[in-house]
Amino acid sequence: MAMFARSISRRWFINTVGVVFVILIIFIASLSATLQSSTYNGIELALTSRMDELLNWLSGSTRDYQSSEFTAITRDYIENYFQDKSKMEIMALSKDGKVFITSTGFEPDQKQAMPDYQMALHSPDNSGKWVGQLNTGEKVMAITRTVRDEDGILIGSIRYMVSMERADQQTQMMVKILVLAGIFIMMLLTFSGVYFIRSILVPVRQVSQSARQIAQGDFEVRIQKPHNDEIGQLCDTVNDMAEELGAAERMKNEFISSVSHELRTPLTAIKGWAETLRDGADKATQEKGMEVIIRESERLSGLVEELLDFSRLQDGRMQLVSERMDLLAELDEAVYLFAERARTENKQLIYEENEELAPVYGDRNRLRQVFVNILDNALKYTETGGSVTVYSELDGGKVRVIVEDTGCGIPAAHLPNVKKKFYKANQLVRGSGIGLAVADEIVGMHKGILEIESKEGEGTKVVIAIPLTS
Repeated sequence: MAMFARSISRRWFINTVGVVFVILIIFIASLSATLQSSTYNGIELALTSRMDELLNWLSGSTRDYQSSEFTAITRDYIENYFQDKSKMEIMALSKDGKVFITSTGFEPDQKQAMPDYQMALHSPDNSGKWVGQLNTGEKVMAITRTVRDEDGILIGSIRYMVSMERADQQTQMMVKILVLAGIFIMMLLTFSGVYFIRSILVPVRQVSQSARQIAQGDFEVRIQKPHNDEIGQLCDTVNDMAEELGAAERMKNEFISSVSHELRTPLTAIKGWAETLRDGADKATQEKGMEVIIRESERLSGLVEELLDFSRLQDGRMQLVSERMDLLAELDEAVYLFAERARTENKQLIYEENEELAPVYGDRNRLRQVFVNILDNALKYTETGGSVTVYSELDGGKVRVIVEDTGCGIPAAHLPNVKKKFYKANQLVRGSGIGLAVADEIVGMHKGILEIESKEGEGTKVVIAIPLTS
């Protein structure tokens, strides 16, 4: 019950079924009242027309009738000319208000109250109407007209009365039909609404349960969509989300494993050489050991700085220290940093230096970091004996820096994802998987574009385009 109290079903029941129920109640009550009023008005009209017929008949018989003539004429009309004795009752009353003849032929009940007669006596139009119950309990409608002479003296009265039992029964029957129709409409609305709500709530509950499982780390859960509608699209979206989260989780785990390995390798080398130097070594060994320690320390420092940069980018805390600078000068320094490494690894680093001035407005340290990252990747994925070519060109309002290598290349399936965080196309090569993501973000912060073209087994081409200053 508590769940129903705050569920969609309750809101739907109140807002739809409840509102329709109230509307139907008001409609049925209004229609019933209108039907009864129309029926009663029709009966009153029929009685009035018969009353006018008798009064016209009386007027045609004599223009100045007295009480005796009124009694004789009305008696003659009721006994010989009144044809609707089975439908209504007609009474003739003397001037003292006593019923002296009725169309039923029975002795009238002189104790029966006649409010319509009293109304007619005091009414300007000499008429009165009453709807109520007789002493016998029967519901009737009665209309009385007083008859006066030319001086306005009361001569007698005519009273028509009809039973309302049958009219009320017909009205009640119509009301029952309306109530049954309303109940049918409510049942139809309820059943169709319940079916419709269930068709929504069941998938929504499945989505909710699956989302809870996904939140708990089960990214393999999938929802079977019932129909190809909005609910089906929601199911597809949740399934896609689960798939994306699963892929992100796998990449995160691979990232943690890769970073752990990247940290462990230089730490192991540093620790090993430190122990060797502590135990004593000749001068040549000491120099070699110190070189290794320095190199691996720099490697550790670069990895930590890369992780810090990635964290700043994720939190939006990375700030650029921008100034007018020569982008190609920073490229020269980056290439120079890798010249010795290329010779050591027996790889060609070909640099086609551009003498033109390429002024841009940006952060020189961050842009140099981008070049270092791209060159590091190019050498990393190029086999011994291969080559890395670096050149630049001015293209309209942009300067383009191109780095091409003859390495292993990137498979077409991995190419769209290589700039995503944690993504590594080749798990056998060292690296954290965030270098390209950081480089792409830095280039984007300079309103530039970093594009990668590659063919598996042939090599990779990276293009960095930065807008020139005006």
